[in-house]
Amino acid sequence: MIDIAQLSKKTGLPASKLRYYDEVGLIQSVGRKGLKRLFDADAEIRLSLIALGQNAGFSLDEIKAMFGAGNVAAPQVQIDRDKLRDKANEIDRKIERLVAMRDGLLHAADCPHPDHLHCPTFQRLMKVASYDRARRG
Repeated sequence: MIDIAQLSKKTGLPASKLRYYDEVGLIQSVGRKGLKRLFDADAEIRLSLIALGQNAGFSLDEIKAMFGAGNVAAPQVQIDRDKLRDKANEIDRKIERLVAMRDGLLHAADCPHPDHLHCPTFQRLMKVASYDRARRG
């Protein structure tokens, strides 16, 4: 067993975040040592899974759902592979938008037109940006 201060030091997460994760059911303390919460070794595995999920862009609720409805202290993970594919596709779309944005910025930086508003490429970029903004609401 490891107390919250040790788990915090080991994972680099503040104790406040560990307490929050405990309160929302992402990890589970297994007891107390004085006022400090105690966790078993599985808590570190779950915290790694949480970090992995967050890095991939999943919300805490989505990550919690992947842990399943079983015992919070057991690191059983029920990964929905369709959700993983959907997230990968979402990331691909973001990459495409970011690449287009980068290319547009580079074009604007190197544009031979003295006034960007007279550049056909820059005008197309503005139309695409307006369309994207309108589409996202």
